[in-house]
Amino acid sequence: MIGITSYVEPARFTVWEMTVALLPYTYVEQVVRAGGQPVVLPPAGEPAALVGRLDGLILAGGGDIDPARYGEQPGDKTGYIRKFRDEAEFAILAAALDAGLPYLGVCRGLQVLNVALGGTLHQHLPDVVGHTGHSPAPGEFGHLPIHPTPGTRLAKALGDDPVTVPHYHHQSIDRLAPPLTITATADDGTIEAVELDSHPFTLAVQWHPEAATDCTLFESLVAAC
Repeated sequence: MIGITSYVEPARFTVWEMTVALLPYTYVEQVVRAGGQPVVLPPAGEPAALVGRLDGLILAGGGDIDPARYGEQPGDKTGYIRKFRDEAEFAILAAALDAGLPYLGVCRGLQVLNVALGGTLHQHLPDVVGHTGHSPAPGEFGHLPIHPTPGTRLAKALGDDPVTVPHYHHQSIDRLAPPLTITATADDGTIEAVELDSHPFTLAVQWHPEAATDCTLFESLVAAC
Protein backbone atom coordinates (compact mmCIF):
# COMPACT_ATOMS: atom_id res chain seq x y z
CA MET A 1 0.00 0.00 0.00
CA ILE A 2 1.75 3.13 -1.28
CA GLY A 3 0.56 6.54 -0.05
CA ILE A 4 0.95 9.39 -2.55
CA THR A 5 0.52 13.00 -1.47
CA SER A 6 -1.71 15.24 -3.54
CA TYR A 7 -2.39 18.83 -4.55
CA VAL A 8 -5.39 20.92 -3.49
CA GLU A 9 -6.18 23.36 -6.30
CA PRO A 10 -9.08 24.91 -8.23
CA ALA A 11 -9.99 22.61 -11.12
CA ARG A 12 -12.54 22.05 -13.88
CA PHE A 13 -13.91 18.60 -14.68
CA THR A 14 -17.09 17.49 -16.50
CA VAL A 15 -19.65 20.16 -15.51
CA TRP A 16 -17.90 21.26 -12.29
CA GLU A 17 -15.50 24.00 -11.28
CA MET A 18 -14.37 23.77 -7.64
CA THR A 19 -11.46 23.14 -5.28
CA VAL A 20 -10.21 19.59 -5.73
CA ALA A 21 -7.71 17.21 -4.12
CA LEU A 22 -5.95 16.03 -7.24
CA LEU A 23 -2.94 14.11 -8.51
CA PRO A 24 -1.64 13.40 -12.03
CA TYR A 25 -2.91 9.92 -12.81
CA THR A 26 0.52 8.88 -14.05
CA TYR A 27 1.58 8.43 -10.40
CA VAL A 28 -1.27 6.01 -9.86
CA GLU A 29 -0.51 4.11 -13.06
CA GLN A 30 3.19 3.76 -12.26
CA VAL A 31 2.54 2.41 -8.76
CA VAL A 32 0.07 -0.13 -10.17
CA ARG A 33 2.54 -1.16 -12.90
CA ALA A 34 5.16 -1.69 -10.20
CA GLY A 35 2.84 -3.99 -8.23
CA GLY A 36 1.67 -1.58 -5.51
CA GLN A 37 -1.74 -0.36 -4.41
CA PRO A 38 -1.85 3.46 -4.64
CA VAL A 39 -3.64 5.49 -1.95
CA VAL A 40 -4.03 9.24 -2.53
CA LEU A 41 -3.30 11.35 0.58
CA PRO A 42 -4.77 14.87 0.65
CA PRO A 43 -3.04 17.47 2.87
CA ALA A 44 -5.86 17.50 5.41
CA GLY A 45 -6.47 16.18 8.89
CA GLU A 46 -3.39 14.40 10.27
CA PRO A 47 -1.88 12.38 7.41
CA ALA A 48 1.21 11.61 9.54
CA ALA A 49 -1.01 9.32 11.59
CA LEU A 50 -1.43 7.09 8.52
CA VAL A 51 2.23 6.07 8.34
CA GLY A 52 1.57 2.93 10.40
CA ARG A 53 -0.99 1.79 7.83
CA LEU A 54 1.26 2.33 4.79
CA ASP A 55 4.01 0.16 3.32
CA GLY A 56 5.63 3.04 1.40
CA LEU A 57 5.29 6.76 0.78
CA ILE A 58 5.66 9.00 -2.27
CA LEU A 59 5.77 12.78 -1.92
CA ALA A 60 4.61 14.04 -5.29
CA GLY A 61 5.51 17.19 -7.21
CA GLY A 62 3.81 20.53 -6.68
CA GLY A 63 4.26 24.20 -5.89
CA ASP A 64 7.16 25.81 -4.08
CA ILE A 65 7.91 25.30 -0.40
CA ASP A 66 7.55 28.39 1.79
CA PRO A 67 11.13 29.75 1.88
CA ALA A 68 10.64 30.68 5.55
CA ARG A 69 11.22 26.98 6.25
CA TYR A 70 14.85 27.42 5.20
CA GLY A 71 15.30 30.96 6.49
CA GLU A 72 14.68 33.02 3.35
CA GLN A 73 12.13 35.44 1.95
CA PRO A 74 10.24 34.47 -1.23
CA GLY A 75 11.97 35.51 -4.45
CA ASP A 76 10.18 37.10 -7.41
CA LYS A 77 9.80 33.75 -9.19
CA THR A 78 8.72 31.69 -6.17
CA GLY A 79 5.05 30.79 -6.35
CA TYR A 80 2.15 28.42 -5.72
CA ILE A 81 3.10 28.27 -2.03
CA ARG A 82 0.55 26.24 -0.08
CA LYS A 83 1.45 26.43 3.61
CA PHE A 84 -1.17 23.85 4.57
CA ARG A 85 0.45 21.38 2.18
CA ASP A 86 3.90 22.16 3.60
CA GLU A 87 2.60 21.48 7.11
CA ALA A 88 1.03 18.16 6.14
CA GLU A 89 3.93 16.89 4.08
CA PHE A 90 6.71 17.86 6.49
CA ALA A 91 4.77 16.06 9.22
CA ILE A 92 4.16 12.86 7.26
CA LEU A 93 7.77 12.81 6.05
CA ALA A 94 9.06 13.10 9.62
CA ALA A 95 6.81 10.23 10.70
CA ALA A 96 7.90 8.13 7.71
CA LEU A 97 11.59 8.67 8.44
CA ASP A 98 11.09 7.83 12.12
CA ALA A 99 9.34 4.61 11.12
CA GLY A 100 11.90 3.64 8.47
CA LEU A 101 9.14 3.60 5.85
CA PRO A 102 10.41 3.22 2.26
CA TYR A 103 10.23 6.66 0.66
CA LEU A 104 10.36 8.04 -2.88
CA GLY A 105 10.42 11.82 -3.29
CA VAL A 106 9.50 13.29 -6.67
CA CYS A 107 10.54 16.87 -7.55
CA ARG A 108 8.95 18.78 -4.65
CA GLY A 109 9.36 15.56 -2.66
CA LEU A 110 13.15 15.87 -3.00
CA GLN A 111 13.00 19.49 -1.90
CA VAL A 112 10.84 18.70 1.14
CA LEU A 113 13.33 16.00 2.17
CA ASN A 114 16.31 18.34 1.81
CA VAL A 115 14.68 21.23 3.69
CA ALA A 116 13.31 18.96 6.42
CA LEU A 117 16.83 17.70 7.14
CA GLY A 118 18.42 21.16 7.21
CA GLY A 119 19.18 22.05 3.59
CA THR A 120 18.22 25.03 1.42
CA LEU A 121 16.98 25.62 -2.13
CA HIS A 122 17.82 27.71 -5.15
CA GLN A 123 14.55 29.60 -5.56
CA HIS A 124 14.91 30.02 -9.34
CA LEU A 125 17.29 27.62 -11.04
CA PRO A 126 17.63 29.51 -14.37
CA ASP A 127 19.32 32.33 -12.44
CA VAL A 128 21.95 29.81 -11.34
CA VAL A 129 22.54 27.68 -14.44
CA GLY A 130 21.73 30.28 -17.14
CA HIS A 131 19.13 28.29 -19.07
CA THR A 132 15.53 27.04 -18.80
CA GLY A 133 16.13 23.44 -19.90
CA HIS A 134 14.84 22.02 -16.63
CA SER A 135 11.46 23.72 -17.17
CA PRO A 136 11.30 25.01 -20.76
CA ALA A 137 7.68 26.25 -20.82
CA PRO A 138 4.49 26.02 -18.75
CA GLY A 139 3.18 22.48 -18.93
CA GLU A 140 6.14 21.24 -21.01
CA PHE A 141 8.73 18.78 -19.75
CA GLY A 142 12.38 19.31 -20.51
CA HIS A 143 14.43 16.25 -21.47
CA LEU A 144 17.97 16.36 -20.08
CA PRO A 145 20.42 13.62 -19.11
CA ILE A 146 21.24 12.86 -15.50
CA HIS A 147 24.40 11.09 -14.34
CA PRO A 148 23.84 8.45 -11.61
CA THR A 149 26.58 7.89 -9.04
CA PRO A 150 27.84 4.28 -9.27
CA GLY A 151 27.11 2.08 -6.29
CA THR A 152 24.03 3.99 -5.15
CA ARG A 153 20.44 2.77 -4.95
CA LEU A 154 19.67 4.97 -7.94
CA ALA A 155 22.44 3.44 -10.03
CA LYS A 156 21.31 -0.04 -9.10
CA ALA A 157 17.89 0.87 -10.51
CA LEU A 158 18.89 2.91 -13.57
CA GLY A 159 22.47 1.81 -14.26
CA ASP A 160 25.69 3.81 -14.18
CA ASP A 161 25.35 5.45 -17.60
CA PRO A 162 23.68 8.83 -18.25
CA VAL A 163 19.89 8.62 -18.62
CA THR A 164 17.67 11.23 -20.27
CA VAL A 165 14.65 11.88 -18.05
CA PRO A 166 11.66 14.29 -18.00
CA HIS A 167 12.29 17.46 -15.99
CA TYR A 168 9.87 20.12 -14.79
CA HIS A 169 11.40 22.14 -11.98
CA HIS A 170 12.52 25.73 -11.55
CA GLN A 171 14.00 25.15 -8.10
CA SER A 172 16.68 22.75 -6.87
CA ILE A 173 18.92 21.98 -3.92
CA ASP A 174 21.33 24.74 -2.95
CA ARG A 175 22.89 23.64 0.36
CA LEU A 176 22.64 19.89 0.73
CA ALA A 177 21.25 18.65 4.04
CA PRO A 178 24.11 16.97 5.96
CA PRO A 179 22.53 13.48 6.21
CA LEU A 180 21.93 13.23 2.44
CA THR A 181 24.20 11.87 -0.29
CA ILE A 182 24.09 13.19 -3.87
CA THR A 183 23.36 10.29 -6.21
CA ALA A 184 22.83 12.04 -9.56
CA THR A 185 23.59 15.38 -11.20
CA ALA A 186 22.76 17.09 -14.48
CA ASP A 187 25.38 18.33 -16.95
CA ASP A 188 25.08 21.83 -15.47
CA GLY A 189 25.81 20.57 -11.94
CA THR A 190 22.21 20.62 -10.68
CA ILE A 191 21.61 18.03 -7.96
CA GLU A 192 19.09 15.64 -9.46
CA ALA A 193 18.90 12.82 -6.90
CA VAL A 194 19.73 12.20 -3.25
CA GLU A 195 19.60 9.29 -0.83
CA LEU A 196 19.56 8.90 2.93
CA ASP A 197 22.06 6.15 3.66
CA SER A 198 20.96 5.71 7.27
CA HIS A 199 17.52 4.47 6.20
CA PRO A 200 16.61 1.24 4.41
CA PHE A 201 15.15 3.00 1.35
CA THR A 202 14.95 6.78 1.14
CA LEU A 203 15.47 8.02 -2.41
CA ALA A 204 14.40 11.33 -3.95
CA VAL A 205 14.76 12.65 -7.49
CA GLN A 206 14.35 16.16 -8.89
CA TRP A 207 12.89 14.99 -12.20
CA HIS A 208 9.51 13.34 -12.87
CA PRO A 209 9.75 9.54 -13.09
CA GLU A 210 5.96 9.30 -13.18
CA ALA A 211 6.17 10.80 -16.69
CA ALA A 212 8.81 8.30 -17.88
CA THR A 213 8.03 5.31 -20.10
CA ASP A 214 9.43 2.86 -17.55
CA CYS A 215 8.47 2.37 -13.90
CA THR A 216 11.92 1.40 -12.62
CA LEU A 217 12.03 3.69 -9.57
CA PHE A 218 8.49 2.73 -8.57
CA GLU A 219 9.50 -0.94 -8.86
CA SER A 220 12.45 -0.23 -6.57
CA LEU A 221 10.15 1.38 -4.02
CA VAL A 222 7.66 -1.49 -4.10
CA ALA A 223 10.50 -4.04 -3.85
CA ALA A 224 11.81 -2.22 -0.77
CA CYS A 225 8.33 -2.39 0.76
